Amino acid sequence: MSENSHSQSETPTAAPQRHLTLFDSTSIIVGIIIGAGIYESTPLIAQNVPGVYGLLGAWLLGGFLSFVGALCYAELATAYPRAGGDFVYLTRSFDRPIGFLFAWAQLWVVRPGSIGAMAFIFARYADHLVPLRIGQADSNGLLVYAAGSVLVLSVINLLGVKQGKWTQNILTTAKVLGLLLVAVVGLFFSATSSTPPPAASAEPSSPSFGLAMIFVLFAFGGWNEMAYVGAEVRDPKKNILRALTLGTVAVAAIYILLTLAFLHALGLEGVRNSEAVAAEVLDLGLGGWGDRLISVLICISALGAINGQIFTGARIYYAMGKEHPLFAVLGQWNARLGTPVWSLVVQGAITLAVILGFGWMGADEGFKRMVIFTTPVFWIFLVMVGQSLFVLRRHEPHTPRPYRVPLYPIPPILLCLSSLYMVFTSVDYALKPDYRSYEAFWSIGLLLAGMIMCFFDRRPASSEESAGPSA
Repeated sequence: MSENSHSQSETPTAAPQRHLTLFDSTSIIVGIIIGAGIYESTPLIAQNVPGVYGLLGAWLLGGFLSFVGALCYAELATAYPRAGGDFVYLTRSFDRPIGFLFAWAQLWVVRPGSIGAMAFIFARYADHLVPLRIGQADSNGLLVYAAGSVLVLSVINLLGVKQGKWTQNILTTAKVLGLLLVAVVGLFFSATSSTPPPAASAEPSSPSFGLAMIFVLFAFGGWNEMAYVGAEVRDPKKNILRALTLGTVAVAAIYILLTLAFLHALGLEGVRNSEAVAAEVLDLGLGGWGDRLISVLICISALGAINGQIFTGARIYYAMGKEHPLFAVLGQWNARLGTPVWSLVVQGAITLAVILGFGWMGADEGFKRMVIFTTPVFWIFLVMVGQSLFVLRRHEPHTPRPYRVPLYPIPPILLCLSSLYMVFTSVDYALKPDYRSYEAFWSIGLLLAGMIMCFFDRRPASSEESAGPSA
């Protein structure tokens, strides 16, 4: 009896079920996009743009490019509503090796780097609320918080899809309400009238708009995550498009509102010189409570982003395992729990290893370097996703497309060009002598290792026409 139960609970024939409503889907997008990037990135962005209009323009440009990308993804995701998202589109467009490389890069670079960056931010503010001292090094407590957040949320997602989605819904709702509170305080209180401007500006002698856009688009990162759980969305032909557009527009509006609140409360120089911009804003209206409240809010925001990326990332490796025998263990779906158990376990283990590897730098430096670590590889594949829209329209013209991107081919061209710009900007920034960061090249080295692994990957005897389970 037990053997039969086990074989039914975890078998290659088990597949994702459509449990995600429109609210669930939108919560995933908003929860992943609004991590802690808006808090950490705003001063860095302000330091690298010429003025107030430059700061607002950078956020508006980031929102516009994200919305354009979301429209492109809406066509792909509604035409191919399957687990794996980009993996499916790239495999169908450019064949198995490119799909394999995408999943490989997500497994070793993009996903652990993105999750790790949010984990470091969570650790910094959790340690501020409840200091944790282990041994003589202050970084030990931060590592425990960062690794613990990934471990706990991975376990929650292992317990089942319902636990994962409800955790996401609660965290997303809490963070949006908290952000609105920060915006209200910032728009009604101001320190600029009574506090003289700082004597020295934090603006660098040679501001870099390209660097500013790296952090802007990192703060917007996650609008494409809906594609990875397309096989679990109810009524995908309608709800995927709705979730992508609602989520992206809502986040852009929140970011612009918060930036206006920051500027009203602190002024441009205050934002540039701030080490905790949202905390300083809340202190104006709530006094000493502001610091602790914003720390709680940032912890919630970071946890929501971590949970969402854990949830969606495991679906990429599930699709990879279904198509590539070399990683067949990742393609097992647990029917009883409704989750890809082995994908979640392997993803968690690699992420923990990356967190420990970057942890010696400290939370602030670890966050910054993890962003650079993930940027070039992420944008390389986003260029190819934009190209896949052209390829699939040409080679699969009879595939039903419930939604077609308007003004075609302008949106996919903009997606490709902006993604290429981000690739070159990230590599150029890594080469600057005053920064001397080689994390971008580490990620490219891991991508080259994936190319070598392609030689050991073989096509299964009964390979399906496309990756992942059928809609």
